[in-house]
Amino acid sequence: MLSNQISPTDSQFAQLQSYPQNTPLVMLNILKFKAKTDTGETGKEAYARYFKNAVPFVEKSGAKLIWKGNVHTTLIGNSEMQPHIVFLVEYPSVNHFFEMVLNPEYQKIAGDRSLALEYGGLIACQNAQ
Repeated sequence: MLSNQISPTDSQFAQLQSYPQNTPLVMLNILKFKAKTDTGETGKEAYARYFKNAVPFVEKSGAKLIWKGNVHTTLIGNSEMQPHIVFLVEYPSVNHFFEMVLNPEYQKIAGDRSLALEYGGLIACQNAQ
């Protein structure tokens, strides 16, 4: 079930710091947009602005979008809480991810992500060996 979480807790952020150094990190993004934001636009519109503005930061970090898709059907799970979109972004390392999200210039645009989302799951994944 999706819950109303957009930003990491301090303990979640600290746990990510234990991710193996010099190991590629894949972030699974699971997003459910707000129908309407506080500014009157749709969550999808606000997220499109965030995504466009985030691309230079993602590219500078050396990350790449691996796959992106709209959710069609929840076959197993709560279809009433179905997310709208999922995508995978691979970073060269966890440090590359931290450098991006802690960049003060990135932080200026990150508000649009929070504005847009009812739920913004971000799951750190490591290649299974």
